Amino acid sequence: MTIETTSYDSVIIYFEQIISEEVLDKVQATYKVLQELEGIIDITPSYSSILIIYDIFTYNDKSIKKAITKIVSNPVGLASADEKKSKLINIPTNYKNNLDLQRVATHNNLSIDEVVNLHTQTTYRVYAIGFMVGFAYLATLNEKISTPRLETPRKKVPKGSVAIADRQTAIYPQDSAGGWNIIGMTDFNDFDKFSVGDSVRFVSV
Repeated sequence: MTIETTSYDSVIIYFEQIISEEVLDKVQATYKVLQELEGIIDITPSYSSILIIYDIFTYNDKSIKKAITKIVSNPVGLASADEKKSKLINIPTNYKNNLDLQRVATHNNLSIDEVVNLHTQTTYRVYAIGFMVGFAYLATLNEKISTPRLETPRKKVPKGSVAIADRQTAIYPQDSAGGWNIIGMTDFNDFDKFSVGDSVRFVSV
């Protein structure tokens, strides 16, 4: 773990630069203990890093790094945070007649039913939330259905679109431009429930 300065009021903690559940667990546990620090304005966890924005009247660059190092060096606190179980969120999904389902099947030499089965058989983790409010990046998609983004993004992707890109999957929380492959639709609307570290399963309906 390293801590680097990003601006006059923020630092970022870097873990191993890989996408893995082990790194995500470290990010999640560290994120939880960091919430105990006073004088913190915002904490944003991601795949393998955590951005921290702090009150400049409480800390300077040196003191915030010292405070972070002290709190994350407590193995008891980290272990306790790591024991807090994340929730499982089930997403009812309609896979019929969706825009890119055939493209994904053809790209991977699979039938549509095989694509759907592979997408629903995996339990995903929320690795990051960004791009728009409620947009949760879910990984890791089965490599058998991994498909690159569209060469030309759509100007409008409907809210509730379940989509995949490379080894990730996600749900569009609102109408938006986007270049991911749309393979399903959902009426799920509780996007504020997503937290980094949560588990997600898609259920075919």
